[in-house]
Amino acid sequence: MQTAPLDTPIGTLTIGTTARGLRLVQFPHDRADEQPSEAVEETAKNVKPDRIAQAQMDEALLQLTQYFDGTRTHFDIALDWYGVNGLRLTVLKLLAEVPFGETVTYGDLAKGSGAGVTASQAVGGIMGSNPLPIVVPCHRVLAADGLGGFGGGLRTKEWLLAWEGVMPPALDWGV
Repeated sequence: MQTAPLDTPIGTLTIGTTARGLRLVQFPHDRADEQPSEAVEETAKNVKPDRIAQAQMDEALLQLTQYFDGTRTHFDIALDWYGVNGLRLTVLKLLAEVPFGETVTYGDLAKGSGAGVTASQAVGGIMGSNPLPIVVPCHRVLAADGLGGFGGGLRTKEWLLAWEGVMPPALDWGV
């Protein structure tokens, strides 16, 4: 996997691609109070970029840039689901179909995945482990009684939802 930074209004994202497609969108480390992923750093050190992976990177950077400049509302880049399987894969693929400017609840995803509405908490955990936020739009998933959580921080979730016209913008984002 090769990685590259992408400066956005919500901070610098780390983008990771392989020859199969986009594998990683990681929020700025200070947003989620996490250290850089050792696996991502180690992989980036040991893998030489190839032409196909570079083409995937170019496309990922282009599409994300277009999203943040307001000219793209749907991603159509290939996704590399390596290491994602079972209910997690089912839920994330279902989530990938939620259109720009719309939201679903954790319960909606649980029910739609076949796991049943009682699996809402499991869906919340799956959102927290989404390797492709923004492209697989976990910011569009809400709790039945409010925003719910978000790996990039609630201010970032609010910004993304306001960007998509789902909620009114706050007076001071401080992102």
